[in-house]
This record gives sequence, C-alpha cells and structure tokens, in this order.
Amino acid sequence: MNARESVATPRFLDALTYAVELHGADVRKGTTIPYTAHLLSVCSLVLVDGGSEDEAVAALLHDALEDHPEVASREMLSRRFGRDVLAIVEACTDTPADYEGGPKPPWRERKIAYLEHIRVASPSAKRVSLADKLDNARSMLADYRQIGDGLWSRFNAGREDQLWFFRSLVAALRAAGEAGFLIQELDDAVTQLERG
Repeated sequence: MNARESVATPRFLDALTYAVELHGADVRKGTTIPYTAHLLSVCSLVLVDGGSEDEAVAALLHDALEDHPEVASREMLSRRFGRDVLAIVEACTDTPADYEGGPKPPWRERKIAYLEHIRVASPSAKRVSLADKLDNARSMLADYRQIGDGLWSRFNAGREDQLWFFRSLVAALRAAGEAGFLIQELDDAVTQLERG
C-alpha cells in the first residue's frame, strides 16, 4: 500500500466487520482482553511494516480457520476476500486443512509443521505470521511482568516449549532471509522472555 492508498476499502471494512463478528465473544487466554485487540494489533503491525491490503485483510482473519472452523470455511474466505488472502490465512494456520473443530492435534506436532511450512511461505505470509507472533510475544511479556511464572499455566505448552517455538521461529525466518523491524522486535521480545 502506498501513502496515497486508504486502508478503508470496502473489502478491508468487510474483513474488519467479519473479524469482529467471528471473534467478538473471544478473549485472550487467561484474561478478559477482547481477542479483537490481538487482531487489530496484528493488522496494525502489518500496515506499519508496509503491508498490502491483502496482508492487512489476512491479518484480521489469520485465526479464523484455526479458532472458528465451524463457521469460517476456506471456500467462504476465498470467495469473500480472495484467493491471495486465503493463502496467507492458510499459511498462518497451525491446524490441518481438514480441521473442523474439536480437539486439535498435539501442540508440538502442530508447531513443528508450522515451522517447516513458514520457512518457505510467501513474503506476505511471513509478514502476517511475524506480526501475529510479535503481538503474542509482547502480550506474554507484558503479562509475565505482571504475574510472573503463573503466565505459563494459561497455555497448552509450558515455558520451555513456548520459548523453544518462538526461538525456533526467529531462527527459521532469519535463515530464510527475513530482516526488518518485525523480526528484530520478535527476537528482542523472546530474549526478554528467556531472561525471565
């Protein structure tokens, strides 16, 4: 998006409305913070990093297939927001393509698969993934500073596994040539979490 383009396109506004409808009752794990705050933050990071409209729309929808597969289908996302947006959302999703809700596959298995595919994902998918993980790491760091080690009980995997995943993601994306403020900020946040 260049400086003259407005993010307030009908498609972006549709994605924003849909994201709020889809995630409106959701909160961040262990908090009362509306989940939409995360989606808006990820979208903001994507735009600040120079992201396109497709990337901004995908940032708003990046958890749709993972968190609400009973409502959000690949077909609907493609038809409503375009194949490019769907491709980014799919790349940022750590559940299998046939996931329709219920128990997810084991946490580590999903994260290993995510690390393998994000290395070779499109630059757009990498940007949205980095924005997502950066917002997650920043939120975890802020919460850690308030509640300490109690933070880790909120998640399906504990401190060591969470830090392994974040550090592995930074290493994988740096090896794939990622540079810029998103990867640096993520690296910094992970380092601070590692120091405890």
